Amino acid sequence: MIPKGKLIIIGGHEDKGDVPGENLTVYNKKKNITRFEILGQLVQKTPRTHHEIEIIAAASSIPIDMEQLYIKAYKEEGFTKVSFIKVNSLTDAHSHESVDRIKKAHAVFFTGGDQGRLVALLQDTPLLQAIRDKYYGHENFIVAGTSAGAMALPEIIITGGLIGAALYKDDIKISQGLNFISGIIVDTHFIKRGRIARLAHAIALNPGCLGIGLEENTALIISGGNHAECIGSGMVITLDGRQIMNTNIDTATECIPIVVENLQMSIIAEGVTYSIKERKFLKRLSDSI
Repeated sequence: MIPKGKLIIIGGHEDKGDVPGENLTVYNKKKNITRFEILGQLVQKTPRTHHEIEIIAAASSIPIDMEQLYIKAYKEEGFTKVSFIKVNSLTDAHSHESVDRIKKAHAVFFTGGDQGRLVALLQDTPLLQAIRDKYYGHENFIVAGTSAGAMALPEIIITGGLIGAALYKDDIKISQGLNFISGIIVDTHFIKRGRIARLAHAIALNPGCLGIGLEENTALIISGGNHAECIGSGMVITLDGRQIMNTNIDTATECIPIVVENLQMSIIAEGVTYSIKERKFLKRLSDSI
């Protein structure tokens, strides 16, 4: 079934500080665009006078501390109807009030934090089903996520992994996600935290999926579950495992490094539209890109 709504996956840049030991120095020639500007650009194009945005911070361990930050930032972008749906337990995700609020909303935004926690709290709940129903059934509905909130949206997700000098069998954790889109695996803070090997590992284990590595302040706006438009100041790296030739991914033991031949990579930046299913650019590049 082709969704009528749009999916926005954002590479992060959370406000709770850097992760010690995981960050590279990244130089940027373009002005950063925030996750609020990214969502705002799309929402403002839709034919509605008032836009109700529901924020779900279940992935974060500090949702109360983040609440005023998000509301203030959205108001600066011109949105006045912004509120939080509290999901701190499975009981919250079964709330009739929360489901009713989703039915009235124009957009749902998942914050960063822990993607495993987010999935555990929402999976197989009326709240998640209400969001899916609206995403598939309403043309102007938006589901967006940043950082862990973006990573949790596909069917298959990364829930953890080591950044090591080589790939080893148990260095990554893969799980079921919220299943708003299939056929992709998303990683975020991609350049800043040096996560290309982690995503490569995930794709070697799931070669039918497209790996999408999102740098901070960068997003893909996905329409129809396929057409992905890149916006923001950074890059998106895709890893395609369909042409993998030689790999020991299924036989390597704990002490033998994993090797992968012919994992194909593309680099996407602002202005590019990409087909997830066909694994190619959808329009000719212009001189402005």
